[in-house]
Amino acid sequence: MITVHNISKHFGTVQALQSVDFTAADGRITGLLGPNGAGKSTTLRIISTVLKPDSGSVLVDHSDVLTDSLGARMQLGVLPHASGLYPRLTAIENIRYYGELNGLEGADLSSRIDELVTLLEMQEFAKRPAKGFSQGQRIKVALARVLVHRPRNVVLDEPTNGLDVMATRALRAIIRRIRDAGHCVLFSSHVMQEIAALCDDIIIIAHGRIMARGTPDEIRQQTGENDLEEAFVKVVGEAGVTP
Repeated sequence: MITVHNISKHFGTVQALQSVDFTAADGRITGLLGPNGAGKSTTLRIISTVLKPDSGSVLVDHSDVLTDSLGARMQLGVLPHASGLYPRLTAIENIRYYGELNGLEGADLSSRIDELVTLLEMQEFAKRPAKGFSQGQRIKVALARVLVHRPRNVVLDEPTNGLDVMATRALRAIIRRIRDAGHCVLFSSHVMQEIAALCDDIIIIAHGRIMARGTPDEIRQQTGENDLEEAFVKVVGEAGVTP
């Protein structure tokens, strides 16, 4: 479970986040939805211990990201906006390196890599260098690195960006499988269809502030709109943002 309590963040004179407060529960997919520049990636970077908030706190399970950042990282698997594969390493070598960084080794690590290669259907390119991979292949390898140490909490920053329809559908199925195994999944997107297709809970953020939160049905009820996209447009419009 990820608990975000009243975090704020400035970059110079720009207030990126203003008292952002929410919980992403285990066994659920929580989506951060908002226009570009709303504060989604900043929120995820604070949760991932890459940035420090100016105020507020974040717990990853029972680990505080400020006072126990290593403990928080051990409970997290993070897929950033850029996959950042090592191009000269094969898919398997990329995954193995991250597994070793997380303390895995020997037969346990090899078994976990084999499991992920099968789960993510990477058999055809698992032994190829990452240079020249398609976007879908890069995302699969990056996701395998995220999952290699079996984190309880998975954070994904716009994971389907640049994927074709079939790769997107495959990734959605994998995310649901992670959720169904009892993990906490938190991801950001500015694409309503992505949120609608995946999320159990939705947090709408604009101008660095939480504008609405709840299940899809609750968001519709709060806005008086039957269509989730219309509900989103109404919420961000009231915040003075063009979707």
